[in-house]
Amino acid sequence: MTPLTLFNLAAPAHVVCFSGGHSSALVALEVVRRYGRNSVVLLNHDIHSRAEDADVKRFKRDVAAHLGLPITYANHPEWDTMDQFDVVRAAGAFKGANGHVLCTYYLKTEPFRAWLDAHADRAVTTIYYGFDAHETDRIRRRASILGADGWRTDYPLALWPRSITSTREVGIEPPLSYSTFKHANCTGCLKAGRQHWFVVYVTRPDVWARAKEAEADIGYTILNGISLVELEPIFAEMVRAGVVPTERVPHQAFWADAKKRVRALPVLAEDSRDARPCECVFRVVGKGRDLPPCTCLAPPGEAHALWCARVWGEDPQREAA
Repeated sequence: MTPLTLFNLAAPAHVVCFSGGHSSALVALEVVRRYGRNSVVLLNHDIHSRAEDADVKRFKRDVAAHLGLPITYANHPEWDTMDQFDVVRAAGAFKGANGHVLCTYYLKTEPFRAWLDAHADRAVTTIYYGFDAHETDRIRRRASILGADGWRTDYPLALWPRSITSTREVGIEPPLSYSTFKHANCTGCLKAGRQHWFVVYVTRPDVWARAKEAEADIGYTILNGISLVELEPIFAEMVRAGVVPTERVPHQAFWADAKKRVRALPVLAEDSRDARPCECVFRVVGKGRDLPPCTCLAPPGEAHALWCARVWGEDPQREAA
């Protein structure tokens, strides 16, 4: 028997991307119900307790215990001492040249790829994600990225007949963080919008302070066009006006309510996917002299987001014609 065949026998057939969110737990339950426990791996990235809620960690343990499976970790080598802010400060940037948030790359993507290369096999392994039927763009993107590297993916919540819709059906309470946040992502998610950061400002001043320090060190803002320091008086006024810190309200309704309560509130619409700016608009005011010049080549007077859209082949004027 060749070494390759031996490896194939050892490689798991089913790898569930077990993030700690409710959707990934449902995927784990569906996969085990269909295929049994044998050759199923619950693959997780443990995140520092400053960023990952303690009840998310509890939830992961409860689901794994119910399934009778261990949690397999693919971690950043210093996950227990470095959070998302430490990672991006070490890298000197929030985002890479391709626009991807670097904390995700270092804390999750890089360890995930290394684990697959060491333990899985493209010939026998399928990777499962918790995207549902409404997330077709995410499904297409993930399937194409991993498919280009030879990996098979599957999406039980979108493509399979459902046998379960809540972990409460097996006696497991979802993470308490869902009472405030939409996802089980890091508190202080560097991919999130202003509504998330308002919740962080109110509920986690320690995380807010670390995020401000990261902006000051790196010289770029986390959010498009405004620093956390500039947001503080706005958020403080929202608190005084009684705006509830929650992500459970859709962002349009959230900001409409905030505008009613704070008449002088500037427009704080969530960042739009279709207005992807060049990196220069994320610079912190006053830091420009310490940073390299903008490389997007936008002509004087041209809006950077519109210019970048044209460069990417998304000229709205051409599309309207």
